[in-house]
Amino acid sequence: MKTSIATVSISGEFQEKLSAIARAGFDGIEIFENDFLAFDRSPAEVGQMVRDHGLTVSLFQPFRDFEGMPEPFRSRNFDRAERKFDLMAELGTDLMLICSNISPVSLGGIDRAAADFRELGERAAKRGLRVGYEALAWGRHIHDHRDAWEIVRRADHPNIGLILDSFHTLARKIDVNSIRSIPGDRIFIVQLADAPLIEMDLLYWSRHFRNMPGEGDLAVTPFMQAIAATGYDGYLSLEIFNDQFRGGSPEAISRDGRRSLVYLMDQVRRVEPDMRIPVPDMPARSEVSGIAFVEFAVGDDDGRELEALLQILGFRAVARHRTKAVKLMRQGAINLVINREEKGFANASYLVHGANAYAFGLMVDDAAAAHARALELGSEDFRQAVGPGEMQVPAIRGVGGGIVYFLDEKSALANIWDVEFEPVGEANGGYAGVGLTRIDHLAQTTRYEEMLTWLLFYTSQLATRKTPMVDIIDPAGVVRSQVVETQDGRLRITLNGAENRNTLAGRFIAETFGSGIQHIAFETDDIFAAAAALARNGFKSLVISPNYYDDIEARFGLDPEMVERMKASNILYDRDDAGEYFQLYSPTYGEGFFFEIVERRGYAGYGAPNAIFRIAALKRHLRPGGLPR
Repeated sequence: MKTSIATVSISGEFQEKLSAIARAGFDGIEIFENDFLAFDRSPAEVGQMVRDHGLTVSLFQPFRDFEGMPEPFRSRNFDRAERKFDLMAELGTDLMLICSNISPVSLGGIDRAAADFRELGERAAKRGLRVGYEALAWGRHIHDHRDAWEIVRRADHPNIGLILDSFHTLARKIDVNSIRSIPGDRIFIVQLADAPLIEMDLLYWSRHFRNMPGEGDLAVTPFMQAIAATGYDGYLSLEIFNDQFRGGSPEAISRDGRRSLVYLMDQVRRVEPDMRIPVPDMPARSEVSGIAFVEFAVGDDDGRELEALLQILGFRAVARHRTKAVKLMRQGAINLVINREEKGFANASYLVHGANAYAFGLMVDDAAAAHARALELGSEDFRQAVGPGEMQVPAIRGVGGGIVYFLDEKSALANIWDVEFEPVGEANGGYAGVGLTRIDHLAQTTRYEEMLTWLLFYTSQLATRKTPMVDIIDPAGVVRSQVVETQDGRLRITLNGAENRNTLAGRFIAETFGSGIQHIAFETDDIFAAAAALARNGFKSLVISPNYYDDIEARFGLDPEMVERMKASNILYDRDDAGEYFQLYSPTYGEGFFFEIVERRGYAGYGAPNAIFRIAALKRHLRPGGLPR
């Protein structure tokens, strides 16, 4: 699989872009003309720099407003093209992109355009060069790849071919199956981009909101399946115009780009196994049956505070690591690991971030296969020295530099609690269990500009889907939230993107020096019974404004007696077409971390309408004198 990315897709100076693209594992680059013009090296020097990085120049672009022009524009265009051919020869590339004309003086006409390209093809052939024609979605006369192909077909010249761009086809909702009849050798390069579904001007949408395949809502996979069916075996190139990417890390965006292409083609390969594009052979996305554990890195003082809180929540210490200062606390199917080690990665995480939930384990169908796929997709492997009797658990680096472990029931990993831990008979301080059964979801808070990275991270590796983005209203701003979940809900991860540090999510990132897990939601079968048991344990729930309960009683037509019970226990409520949802929150622990307890009665969402009330309550709690009553 030959991969390429346009220099316009990432931020930085030209040499920075080259380095990032090469390190991400791409084979080539599209040189966007403005990037070249702004750089102070000669074409020959630029070409050599590209080759020194182990890359090729897959395409030079764009050449605008060429076909169907009246004189004297037509003659000037051919002169201009000859100048670009000179430049291409020095750069060391043989392919130039011409996008469909948008000039108000262009004349249009399929045959007129074909004649122009036939003549240009003759000139290009004398130089050993090729020209690809692309239909812009906003082209004046040509804005459909079917018309662009007809022009190329009528030009009937081996040095003139078609360039297909997923955005231009999918933004206009053109049937992708029309691509299947185009001969693969007449397609000179394929450009790929996704985008969120937004109703707006096509040009503005394209120039500001494109993203990597798999990060948006366009049908990029069916588009690529149609390409594969033609027999095309050339470059797959990313051309991404995105304001967020232009201000982001060149390294991170390049890695995302490479991951998106590998993930896309893995999906296509499973439908089009006879395609000519070679694709890395990797295991399928992992099936996830749940969150096996969450691990906290703590010091002595905050470790005692956390253990005390967990005891009040009904957790009991059931095992201790045989050789390390690590304890296992459990309730129902929930495993929480408290790591007090003074060396190793957990300690390093504690020193940087303070007490934090730095790692979690996923129970997957095949841990080794999950790990192998993650590495093939560019995830960073995680290993540290293991002691006698310890197991090497497959793991990768995740959000905020934390760790994601993979476990399964088919290997020795199923016995990790018995192998590495020994049972303890610690009393639970007189606290009783409260009926928590499993982890409903993890909430990870990231910088907004990182959200697409982590959505792609999860969806490319695990058999999950992403939900539409929603806005969470914080009194100090807006937090963008999107969910990654399995079909059966056994894994749910909410990603919350903070745009400024004045929001509660932004404060968490600032105080903990990075992204990470901000809260864990536990599921119960009866939240009223859980609330009563928690109260007997001395739990102080997050205090919700009384005004909230007057509103939900009227809005949902709830029984006043039930509303009074919710009010007495600070339980929040929501309803969707599938059922009801109840939520109960703890105040914050450490630097903005908190726990949630939920009961689902068929409900599919996450209580987003209640977020503004929860955030306001947490902020009241964090203010001096704002402790719960």
